[in-house]
Amino acid sequence: MQSLTEKSPLGTYIEHVKKGELAYQVTEDGKAVFYPRAVAPVTGGDLEWRVSKGLGTVYSTTAMYFKGEAPLNVALIDMDEGFRLMSRVEDIDAMQVKIGMRVKFRAHPGDEKQAPYPVFTPAEGAK
Repeated sequence: MQSLTEKSPLGTYIEHVKKGELAYQVTEDGKAVFYPRAVAPVTGGDLEWRVSKGLGTVYSTTAMYFKGEAPLNVALIDMDEGFRLMSRVEDIDAMQVKIGMRVKFRAHPGDEKQAPYPVFTPAEGAK
């Protein structure tokens, strides 16, 4: 028997991330929607699942500092399909992440305490 989370929009999203896919939803008129929802914002209409190609652009970025640790990057990423999400850019120094940088999706596997989640790396040729 499946749990309610597995049948929910969040459960569907997590299952996609587990498979290495960044899923999002679209409204009946084709507008991208993210974070997963049960019904379309404003209209309450149906939503359809799609899988992103995984490419986006850094819209905003900041570096957070914790005592005794390397800075951690936090970024808003505008995906090519038309939705924005908060994540981080890995495989690069936090201070080198720049607005306008092209990035690509990678699934972070999570662990027993945290579900898998999306992170990003610089896209080929990005500086």
